[in-house]
Amino acid sequence: MQKIDSHQHYWQFEPTAFPWISPGMAVLAQDRAPSDCPLQSCGITGSIAVQARTEAAETEFLLELAAHNPSILGVVGWADLASPTLAAQLDGWAQNPKLRGFRHILQDETDVAQVVNNPQFRRGMNLLQSKGLTYDVLVFAHQMPLVIDFCTAHDAHWLVLDHLGKPPLKHPAQMQHWAQSLKALAALPHMACKLSGLVTEAAWPFANVAEGVPTAVQQTIWDCFDTALEAFGPARLLFGSDWPVCELAAPYPAVHQLAQTWAAQRLSDSEKTAFWSGNAIRCYNLTSS
Repeated sequence: MQKIDSHQHYWQFEPTAFPWISPGMAVLAQDRAPSDCPLQSCGITGSIAVQARTEAAETEFLLELAAHNPSILGVVGWADLASPTLAAQLDGWAQNPKLRGFRHILQDETDVAQVVNNPQFRRGMNLLQSKGLTYDVLVFAHQMPLVIDFCTAHDAHWLVLDHLGKPPLKHPAQMQHWAQSLKALAALPHMACKLSGLVTEAAWPFANVAEGVPTAVQQTIWDCFDTALEAFGPARLLFGSDWPVCELAAPYPAVHQLAQTWAAQRLSDSEKTAFWSGNAIRCYNLTSS
């Protein structure tokens, strides 16, 4: 079975370019390249490289990396969607088949609603979708209600919710609100969801990161996966590791195994194929490896 990791990050580390990498994240404060990730040992045949810097150079960096690494099947880059030069930028990238979408780190915005309701930003989204480019939605759980109208309005192509909207695993009393927002987004047929990033939303750092995810935490994460499966169905869920960020909490093989065990128990053979590769190929219009 072909397996695609729909959410990986690569970078040449510079502190000023990655302000979200704090002093307590030493494992991330170094260069991270495709060769550093044990993809093949887990049976992963390709990945999607997702932006981690809010800089114009990020898209070019990832496309250049993809040109020299066949395992990178697609790139989700960054561009200022409100910029009057967006159309020209997209024209410049039009001949690169590995540019499959864009993302903005909405979770770090002090006013998410102001960003997504900006008419210029929405015009940029319309332009992306007219060109068949996917948009990754990155928000915290408490911000999800602020993007429902935005996601509803932009239905001409796929939108993909990163990390299940970052459920508040450290605050169980807030989980019901997260589930309600997740279901509201899942009601949009052009919305997909990545089962990714949850190990670092749990109570990390764990006592021994090298040993992987504690049993109790695994069950909590599987419960979130179940909620997403009920909401989105098997045709709109994608596997993603969020490597190397996941290494703050667990090594790559442990994150893969977490999804592998869940999928084996919940999905039919055809649904597993969709989860591990088919949905990513469809949502990002990938050329499979």
